[in-house]
Amino acid sequence: MYHDPKLAAEAQADPRPRSAVSTGVGMAGLAGMSAWTLFATLYGLDGPYSAMVNVLACAIPMVLWSLLVDKVHLNPTTGIDWSSTRTLKDTLDISVTKLTGLWLTWGGIALIYATFRFWWTGRYANFAWSIWCIEMAAPALFLLSIPYVLWLDRKLVQPKDGAWHLGAWLMGLKEPIDHKAIQNHLRGWAVKGFFLAFMLSIVPPNFGDFVGWNFARMFESPAVIANYCISFMFVIDVAFATAGYILTMRPLDSHIRTATPYAAGWTAALICYPPFVLMNEGGVLDYHPGSADWTWWFAGHPWILGGLGAVLVVLTGIYAWATIAFGIRFSNLTHRGILTHGPYAWSRHPAYLSKNLFWWLSGLPFLATTTWLEGIRNAAIMACVSGVYYWRARTEELHLGSDPAYQEYSAWMARNAPVPRFFAWAGSKLRG
Repeated sequence: MYHDPKLAAEAQADPRPRSAVSTGVGMAGLAGMSAWTLFATLYGLDGPYSAMVNVLACAIPMVLWSLLVDKVHLNPTTGIDWSSTRTLKDTLDISVTKLTGLWLTWGGIALIYATFRFWWTGRYANFAWSIWCIEMAAPALFLLSIPYVLWLDRKLVQPKDGAWHLGAWLMGLKEPIDHKAIQNHLRGWAVKGFFLAFMLSIVPPNFGDFVGWNFARMFESPAVIANYCISFMFVIDVAFATAGYILTMRPLDSHIRTATPYAAGWTAALICYPPFVLMNEGGVLDYHPGSADWTWWFAGHPWILGGLGAVLVVLTGIYAWATIAFGIRFSNLTHRGILTHGPYAWSRHPAYLSKNLFWWLSGLPFLATTTWLEGIRNAAIMACVSGVYYWRARTEELHLGSDPAYQEYSAWMARNAPVPRFFAWAGSKLRG
């Protein structure tokens, strides 16, 4: 490989900030889930339980790598002092108060699940599977939370967190109550309660579609091969994301530091997911009427199908790579450590960028099977969809921007990363 001394000297003089996650974590998870997916494909294990095993096959290697290789439990950002000699007697009152706040939070989430029908009926009936999973796990989580909190509070530098303040407020303790800590605690659990249920609902159909693929038709068209590869990228994305929402734990240094306090951030994110999604069929931002995807427009042109299919696979690969880079820390609307490696060394928002490029090239909204006016309308709406993701990106930057680590990363990206530098160059040209 060609070695450019000038580029090497520049990289050494301006090194990339350290990432909160190592590359090895994601690679361990990818290896584990790939092995199970291959096994499930060979033996036709395409059911929902097999899909959940796939999540475990992704999560367990990442946890082991994080603890045994990266030793994340020793990071100062965990807030844990493993040398602490406090006894159970010293922290029992704190733990009881914290458990009260934690169980109150869980009870509130359960009440929301039970009240709003979209979790278990109608258009979003797939949520019924996720709610069933949560119901099955709830007794064990309730019981295990007791020894976990009793043990961890003895080691935490600051055991009085948001759950404790919520419990102290509920119990009427004559203690100073940090309402901001309570709000951050509730926002964090709102993120986890909403998005974990969503991820669990799409795990079985996503995994089942891939494992049950009709290989007899694999080589009928380049589009079939491309769609098979794309399907696997989404299996990766869903497995990693689900594992990320489950593994929010301080000993893994994957806890939620903060959940965004900005209403704009919540709005921009939630309108991209059911039941609030605006991009679905019939939605305000539905750009599909009178349209057809790339396989329809280029049917009978294998070279174009092959070339465009390869581009779409690459874009989906970047999207999956962005999720892999999170390791056990994937989550919307939260700060769980700053990533600087993988695709995040090229772009601050590689998932959003690749996802939107994929939609433009696969959906071809500017082409319509009805009238040219429909194509213009669809392209305009697709531009609005891309605008929503730009909005999401900016709100995320606003949230993370208070962290000096993100400030350092953002400044480094502006100096070195190809995508920000390209947009900065393009912007300067447009301004004349």
